[in-house]
Amino acid sequence: MPTDFETVHPRSDEPLSLRRQPGFLGFLLSRLFAVFAMQIQGVVVAWQVYDITRDPISLAYVGLAQFLPMVALLLPAGDLVDRFSRKRILQLSWGVQAVCSGLFLALSMSGTERVVLFYLVLVLYGCARAFTGPTLQSILPNIVPRSQLAQAIAINSSIMKVAVIGGPLLGGLLYAFGGSLAYAVCLGAYVLGLILLSPVPMRYAQQHEALKQQMLESTAWRRFTAGISYIRHQPIVLGAISLDLFAVLLGGVVALLPVYAQEVLHVGPEGLGALRSAIAVGALLMGLYLSTYGIKRHAGFVMFAAVAVFGIANLVFALSTIFWISLLAMLVAGAADMISVNVRTSLIQLATPDEMRGRVSAVNMLFIGSSNELGEFRAGTMASWFGAVPAALIGGVGTLAVVGVWARLFPALRQVDRFDEASLEAALKASPQARPSQDAVSR
Repeated sequence: MPTDFETVHPRSDEPLSLRRQPGFLGFLLSRLFAVFAMQIQGVVVAWQVYDITRDPISLAYVGLAQFLPMVALLLPAGDLVDRFSRKRILQLSWGVQAVCSGLFLALSMSGTERVVLFYLVLVLYGCARAFTGPTLQSILPNIVPRSQLAQAIAINSSIMKVAVIGGPLLGGLLYAFGGSLAYAVCLGAYVLGLILLSPVPMRYAQQHEALKQQMLESTAWRRFTAGISYIRHQPIVLGAISLDLFAVLLGGVVALLPVYAQEVLHVGPEGLGALRSAIAVGALLMGLYLSTYGIKRHAGFVMFAAVAVFGIANLVFALSTIFWISLLAMLVAGAADMISVNVRTSLIQLATPDEMRGRVSAVNMLFIGSSNELGEFRAGTMASWFGAVPAALIGGVGTLAVVGVWARLFPALRQVDRFDEASLEAALKASPQARPSQDAVSR
């Protein structure tokens, strides 16, 4: 009989290349369509709400409407991701996001200027994203073997940047013809994503005996908070996640792009789409480099340096009144952010057992994914109080300050050389009595 965990025991000697792994290509394509929809919708909703209100605080509420439900639901979502079929959860969450696109389409066609209705749909969208994030971060190890996981992460990240680049550009162009067309495209992209995801097999999904026993003995609260407890005892992972958190919270300027596009740089929605896409172009170029060469030495130092460059690039953007300089600054910021994301993702995936990935990923999303929306609220609120340029300047300076403080608070992260060292330390902290051999680590 089928179970929630579609467990398959593949032959250990299968000489399949990654591109021939059953379901890997289908998963990439399904996620590509979903990310396209998310990126298009992000540009169109922000522009449409600001077009109606002409008030920067409205952009803060766009972020807050998504942030609050994510905070409330991420920990329970992580528990469900570890207990039930990750593919089915992803299908349900994408289905709800498709419904949100349909609701935005209906609001746009009605011509309403009641922005509260847009905020209500964003709340539902935030609820769905609370389940999407932990699922996407933990599902890839169920599709490909561990030996090919690092390569799969690099390929997945690079390909997704195609949607992150093309989505905002397409969103800006579509909005020139009206929001209704843009939302219809988003709805169609989500439906295509669901169709492509349906036949993807979860060949490496397993329900571990330890997790079964934990489900019987633990309370819901203990299961929800297990991810927090695990990360708290892994200083390298904790440092990497919290460094990214405050960098995005303070330094991100994405929420201010509509204001800069209209009032500082004097470009239309096409220019706004170009600015958002520049971030993704920088990330894509860096992702291609990392997928070929990777970070082999001084991983911790490289991460700190990348976050510092991210802060400097945002300072340049804050002060620029020339479009091509602003575009270049966003390109550099995207490249620096990709380095930080690569280090953080590799540390989490390699240091976390499969039966904990959903809950650890939920905590990661709580820190990182939610910080995007909270960062938008921070930027929008400061822009409303002090103006867009001071708000961006404060964020850039704050990012550089965080780099200095975290370098002192987390020396273990700063001193990480190779990723396998972090994996070994995580194993020792999780089970001090079991000291893995060097052969085990090298594998």
